[in-house]
Amino acid sequence: MNRSLPPLLAIGAYSGTGKTTLLKQLIPLLKQRQVRIGLIKHTHHDMDVDTPGKDSYELRKAGAEQTLVASDRRWALMTETPEQQPLDLRYLAGRFDADKVDLILVEGFKHEPVSKILLYRAEIGRPLEDMLDQFVVAVASDRPLSISAKQLDLNQPESIADFIVEWLKGAA
Repeated sequence: MNRSLPPLLAIGAYSGTGKTTLLKQLIPLLKQRQVRIGLIKHTHHDMDVDTPGKDSYELRKAGAEQTLVASDRRWALMTETPEQQPLDLRYLAGRFDADKVDLILVEGFKHEPVSKILLYRAEIGRPLEDMLDQFVVAVASDRPLSISAKQLDLNQPESIADFIVEWLKGAA
């Protein structure tokens, strides 16, 4: 199966910088600009999207390798990965329906070789330089920085959304 992936754009930052907060602002702004968004969120935590006691949870726990829960309004596919292989971002992106999304935003995965906007706040106390690589298309910060990369104002999500729309035109 050789489907083309929608463009991937990671929002990378140190923990506590505000990735989720910014994404919650950006997604509706991008939607207003007619951009259909998919999202991949990396978590370091053991997570479960199912509810103990529900039939789907009990059937999955009984040993199903994949469980698809569906209603008229949404569906979700849960896949067990007991081998605990490193996450493959392109494989995960390939699970999206490319006919339904124009852009896949990626929260986290700051060291993956995909285009990314880095978020930076000096008060986090970690060096920006450790995150800079050839895939950085912009850095959004709450203060001016002495870097050569395109700079965005972290407190201006409208301008970040505008930047993403322009970037997407070149990436598509």
